[in-house]
Amino acid sequence: MQLTRFTDLGLRVLMYLTGQPSGQLATIPEIAERFEISRNHLVKVVHFMGQQGWLVTTRGKGGGMSLSRPPEHYRLGEVVRSLEGKTQLIDCAEPPCALNRGCLLKGALDEALEAFFLSLDGYTLRDIVAGPTGEAIIRLHRSSR
Repeated sequence: MQLTRFTDLGLRVLMYLTGQPSGQLATIPEIAERFEISRNHLVKVVHFMGQQGWLVTTRGKGGGMSLSRPPEHYRLGEVVRSLEGKTQLIDCAEPPCALNRGCLLKGALDEALEAFFLSLDGYTLRDIVAGPTGEAIIRLHRSSR
């Protein structure tokens, strides 16, 4: 299984914002530059995350974004589930599968996907920005000054 680019960017944004100095807002151009990613793709991701209530966004001059709650309140499984938008790995109905009535593959894959998300639910955003990851994020913030 490979996560979508959308999910990858969403996780990077959340991690970057975790390292944001208190009281400061990050901007889309700033994050796009730091991660060397498309501003257009980032706009879509940030818009989605704002709709989910994960970010506080302010438009206009002096605007930007920040996390809407402390990093320990973001469960990775919940975040990845939402960003991916997937509830199943395969769809046996489209295109129709000739094995549909006698195959155990879909059940096994559904079980594995649920185990994947349950494992991620054991981690928060705070957990994944600890140690060397957090230090790398701080260096990204410092490079913008």
